[in-house]
Amino acid sequence: MLSKVYGSAVFGVEATTIAVEVNVDKGIGYHLVGLPDNAIRESNFRIAAALLNNGYKIPGKKITINMAPADLRKEGSAYDLTLALGILSASGQILAEQLERYIIMGELSLDGSLQPIKGALPIALKAREEGFKGFILPKTNSREAAIVDGLEVYGVEKIAEVIDYFDKGEALEQTHVDIRAEFYKNLDFPEYDFSDVKGQESIKRCMEIAAAGGHNIILIGPPGAGKTMLAKRLPSILPPMTLQEALETTKIHSVVGKIKNIGLMCQRPFRSPHHTISDVALVGGGAYPQPGEISLSHNGVLFLDELPEFKRGVLEVMR
Repeated sequence: MLSKVYGSAVFGVEATTIAVEVNVDKGIGYHLVGLPDNAIRESNFRIAAALLNNGYKIPGKKITINMAPADLRKEGSAYDLTLALGILSASGQILAEQLERYIIMGELSLDGSLQPIKGALPIALKAREEGFKGFILPKTNSREAAIVDGLEVYGVEKIAEVIDYFDKGEALEQTHVDIRAEFYKNLDFPEYDFSDVKGQESIKRCMEIAAAGGHNIILIGPPGAGKTMLAKRLPSILPPMTLQEALETTKIHSVVGKIKNIGLMCQRPFRSPHHTISDVALVGGGAYPQPGEISLSHNGVLFLDELPEFKRGVLEVMR
């Protein structure tokens, strides 16, 4: 019997919908194809234990799983829940007629509880764009995904809740976030405030000019003069983020898993990488492309402490 479930893969800061096709047939074996990485290949052990501890099992038949499009590299453990529901549906253990209307993502623990995933916001945006009814994901990420209007977002804690929802029609609690109320509530409470700085009138004036015009600024002085202290407080005198900027910033931080139960990022980011940082870590990229410190400081402040200590190649790449 063939079953189809939908997940999503994040490349850069954009998501791509992944169709997980599960076929259960006569024979024996577990075959996972479609360029999965080691974390996905190991998922059958997590899935087997999680299902067993919740009253279900992986059938002793030939299971073939294809992750389409098959030419895109898939990585991470967030497909555990997607694969588990596909196996249960294809083996006839649950009736899941509505399965194809949802994006389902989540990493399984051995007891069936769900661990957080990365990139929930870009996945939710893509799901809405492609007309999916809802998005089922771990509860820790639900506020982040619920920022997206026009998509039902269900945060769950255990796989049993998802199985009961599809098989028995038991209701899941939908996560609602009033994005505008959330945005304006958290707008005016910076962690470090420029009003904390006493004296230093000339440098404060320079920083105000830099903040107003979006200029770079270099701070030179002896240790202990207050350079780092002043730099940390620079975001608090930048103009408040617009809603569009807040969404952009949240999306970038979501991809690297830095948003958990925060929801929408309303404060301008402040990034201060160590001077031993590599060029890829600063500008982004790598074998699996990820945003670098420059992207993470988008709409905020990138502070290079001890600037002369940075490798020349890193500064050239940034320039």
